[in-house]
Amino acid sequence: MIRDDIKAALTIAMKARESDRVAAIRLIQAAIKNRDIEARTGGAPTDDDVLVMDVLAKMAKQRRESIGMFESGGRAELAAAEKAELAVIESFLPKQLSDDEARDAVAAIVAEAGATSVKDMGRVMALVKEKLAGKFDMGKASGLVKAALS
Repeated sequence: MIRDDIKAALTIAMKARESDRVAAIRLIQAAIKNRDIEARTGGAPTDDDVLVMDVLAKMAKQRRESIGMFESGGRAELAAAEKAELAVIESFLPKQLSDDEARDAVAAIVAEAGATSVKDMGRVMALVKEKLAGKFDMGKASGLVKAALS
């Protein structure tokens, strides 16, 4: 489980006295804990790895956006700190698909669903989110699905 990997990585980083890595892992654990608390008030619990991957994906997206803003604002030191946190977060995420691999996977899902027009986009997007969650940026998914359906 990803949660166990994070705990083990925290212990290793603490023993190695890597303060930046320890801080980033503690941020990850805090975000996961917050999501756990939110999940208690929600519906049925989801798969733990899916929950953790969702948290990590959101954290990675936030860091990427921050890096872009810091770089455009001329704050290289803050961008470097965000890049270091992003590297730690991405180390726990599964390997991301390249653009070509993502395009091929979406085309396979479209064929599997038997979708023929843009009217089927909602059904295809649900399958894409189910099968490719955490493997690539879902912000790009709708563009890939539209391209595959047209």
